[in-house]
Amino acid sequence: MSGHPPINHETLSAIRLELGAHFPRILGYFAEDGVKSVQAIEDAVAQRDPVGLVRPAHTLKGEALQFGAEALGYAAEHIETAARAGVEAHAFPADIVDFCWKLRPLFEEALVALQHAVAPKPAVTMPLRRSVGGFGRKVG
Repeated sequence: MSGHPPINHETLSAIRLELGAHFPRILGYFAEDGVKSVQAIEDAVAQRDPVGLVRPAHTLKGEALQFGAEALGYAAEHIETAARAGVEAHAFPADIVDFCWKLRPLFEEALVALQHAVAPKPAVTMPLRRSVGGFGRKVG
């Protein structure tokens, strides 16, 4: 949907540093809020309600960009902008319908990428080597 990668890792690193130990909890809120926003956008599209598109698109845009989920954030911004224009024109922005239906997969992709980016990395262990001789051992 856009030329942006799912996650801007510089932005993600900055917010992780800023939030510290609170980061996993706040990321959980983003996941919960995102599901609600995407559903609200889908409902507004189904009802052809431009007013109903504005708030969830705005919310999703801000939260996604805060976490570095740029592709999702800019997609939500596009929806918000079209919705605001539709509100002013007293018409539903029909040209974004297909775009709106692609938002859920984009949200899910961003969420998976965020969760993967913040998952603890497994510790690298070196196999134990058997000592042949060496300090305190009798060679023989």
